[in-house]
Amino acid sequence: MGGRTAANPARNLFAAVLGCEAIVIALAIPVAVTVLDVDGALAGGVCGGLAVACLLVAGLLRFPWAVAAGGVLQVLIVATGFMVPAMFFLGVVFGALWTTAIWMGRKAASAASR
Repeated sequence: MGGRTAANPARNLFAAVLGCEAIVIALAIPVAVTVLDVDGALAGGVCGGLAVACLLVAGLLRFPWAVAAGGVLQVLIVATGFMVPAMFFLGVVFGALWTTAIWMGRKAASAASR
């Protein structure tokens, strides 16, 4: 449509990863509070803030910098493992999905340019 640049072919995959990640990190709040006795304000602030950030970045994926911002979120979500140890594993899984989306996006862009 007039004047727009080509969209990143992996944008839908990035958005799906961030959307699912927002749900998982939000669900870490009650685990942190009830099972691991983390202060509710701390758990809500950190995990809730990251969940909102995931959704915001998912909505801003039309900008090239949003992919880098999503990468930063991946690192921050792995770091929540210090609050909820299961998040170390889940964060790495989502980080692998993010990396795969970047790789697939580059392959798709390369194929489209041929």
